[in-house]
Formats: sequence, C-alpha cells, structure tokens
Amino acid sequence: MSLEQFFQSVERRDLSLVVVNRETPRPIQSMLEGLFEQQSIEIRQEQIPDEAADTVYLVDDGKVIESSPLTEVQESILLVNSDLYITGARGLSEIELPDVIRALEDVRFTLRSYPESHKEKLLLITVSRYIERLALDTMNGTIRSSFQRLSRINDEQGTRTVYEKLAASPVDTHVYGIPDWTPPPEFDITMHGGWSDEFRDAWFVVFVPDADDGPHSALLSLETSPGVWDGFWTFDPERVTDIAQYLQREL
Repeated sequence: MSLEQFFQSVERRDLSLVVVNRETPRPIQSMLEGLFEQQSIEIRQEQIPDEAADTVYLVDDGKVIESSPLTEVQESILLVNSDLYITGARGLSEIELPDVIRALEDVRFTLRSYPESHKEKLLLITVSRYIERLALDTMNGTIRSSFQRLSRINDEQGTRTVYEKLAASPVDTHVYGIPDWTPPPEFDITMHGGWSDEFRDAWFVVFVPDADDGPHSALLSLETSPGVWDGFWTFDPERVTDIAQYLQREL
C-alpha cells in the first residue's frame, strides 16, 4: 500500500469554469485561464442576459453545480502570491475558498511550481491554509501535515505562526517530513520523521474533526518530478478518514 492508492479513486474530469457577463479587465480573465491551462478544466466566457456580472460558474456536463463572484476568486488566488503565505502577511483569518474552487474536490490536478508557473502551485497552498483554518475554527480533532522537510515549519514565518497556533489549540497536531529540525519543547506537536519517498515527496494536510458531521477535509499531493505536483483535495468524510488512517498506520 502507498499514498498513490488514493489517486485511483479520483479522476481528471472535464469541467468548465465559465465567467458570465465579464466586466473586469481582460488581464483577470487571462490570469484565470493561466491558472488552469494545463488542466482538464476549460475556461471560457459567456454573455447571459439577466445574470449578475462577473460571476463564475462551475459547469459539469452542461449543468451549473456551483457559482462564485469573480471578485472572490481574484482575492483568494488570482491577485495573491505565495510570499504572502510564507511571510505570514496573509493571516488565517483572511483565508477563504470560493465555492467554485472548493467544488473542484476529487478532481486530479498536475500543478507546476515557479518558474514553470507563477500561479498553479498556489491552488495547493490556498487549500492547505484553508484546511488549517478549518481545524483552528473547529478547535478539536486531529490534523496531519507534511512538509517534505520539517525545517520548513521553522524557515517560513507564516507556516510557523500557523502551527504555533495549532500547537496551542485543542487540535491534536502531527507533522511529517525529513527530520532536519526538531520542534522546541513548548511546541506541542507530534513529529514524524523519516527518509522514505512518502516523507520526501508527499504534501498533505488532513483534518479529521471529532464529530462525524464536522468539516472533514484533506489535500494530498505527490511531487512526481522537481517542481511538479500530482494532487487533489476532498471533503468526503470517508475518503478523508481513510487517508488519515493510512498516515497514522504507515507513517
């Protein structure tokens, strides 16, 4: 068994993000197109009478399954860069996940980091922070997060701040990665260090709340080549629990 088994239950679905009655400048549309240009997600524009301007629809086989104002997509992803998360300039309280992005759950993506892409990896960063915020808002349950290198927690001020808050909360917090850093005693987290591929190549944030009807959430991604990530996110309680149980048992 390996983390790769969980990718067998997700697929590269042919979905569309449709910007309806766009009034924002063309560069915003171009940024959205660039974010998904390597994916199975089609980006297009439509003019629809009597519909609100600058609305984004997520369409599956001709049916609208979710919608969000374009401004939400701009403010959460398109006009954001990863440095805001690394430095902590963008706090957890500011993290929102537009409905159309959240609804891309259980869709398999291949995402590139800088310099091949300026934005694709930001999807993974944003969903990761969103799950961390859910855990802190819930104030119970267990979160399991991988950093490839544990020193990343200490090196990135924004990441350290988030995990200091989690460590000080009732959330049972577990971190995974190559053991090149040891949390100080006051950092009340459980460290899991190792040198196998799943410690080196995995990026995951998995939150299982105490309540069965709580906000189960998981992001799982594997670095398949330098700077290229194969991943998905899910809010399905059974799938999230299965991933968490694998991590607890195997890592």
